[in-house]
Amino acid sequence: MDRKAEKILNRIVQNGYRRTNARQAIVTALVNSAGHITADDLADNVREKEPHIGRMTVYRTLELLCELGVVRPIFQGTGAAHYILMDNGGHHHLICNRCHNVMEFEECSAAMVMEKVAKQFNFHISSHLLELHGLCEECNEISSHQ
Repeated sequence: MDRKAEKILNRIVQNGYRRTNARQAIVTALVNSAGHITADDLADNVREKEPHIGRMTVYRTLELLCELGVVRPIFQGTGAAHYILMDNGGHHHLICNRCHNVMEFEECSAAMVMEKVAKQFNFHISSHLLELHGLCEECNEISSHQ
């Protein structure tokens, strides 16, 4: 089993929940999806390998993972929420306003800003989602030629 999936399953147990075969299959499918997936697509992926796992079990597990801060729903204007893994407490996106392409990036230089805001409001930050909206390279070129 993937280390990331094992870490998530351990977090479930550490918070007093049972590690079931269904949760294990759902977490494994979520990790294998690279963490960007709708609830319906995740349910379909899980049911391909484990047809006995119901759609509601997938939804309830996603809800639990949200409560534990492992995943977070994001809405990108496509209708359904996409669930993202909150690896290492953060997740970062560049989102194109024109083509709606979403690009992930690892480096986050916002640590000083987050530290300042946390101190100002006496707030403990456990995770963050950074979304920067604008135009991707391709759409920017189209705009500059019009």
